[in-house]
Amino acid sequence: MTSKQRAYLKGLAMNLDPIFNVGKSSITPEFTIAISEVLESRELIKIAVLKNCMDEPREIAEVLAERTHSHIVQVIGKKIVLYKESKNHKKIELPKK
Repeated sequence: MTSKQRAYLKGLAMNLDPIFNVGKSSITPEFTIAISEVLESRELIKIAVLKNCMDEPREIAEVLAERTHSHIVQVIGKKIVLYKESKNHKKIELPKK
């Protein structure tokens, strides 16, 4: 992913509300499956890391990106933005490389 594409996705993500919260139990297999399903339908999602989660947001983002085969758009404070191009429900057209 190029920096131009990442900047474009950051702009789109500014208006999004977090649809998942990572809490005390951190990342469970069920949580990862749910993230993967939502990424397929929405392509771009925002995740909030709650205060009671002991893991670092950057580490959580890297693990989720690896397990869901998605890209980390940004991690700011306790917010994570992930992107994965949908096979069936393409909504976001990225700028050319």
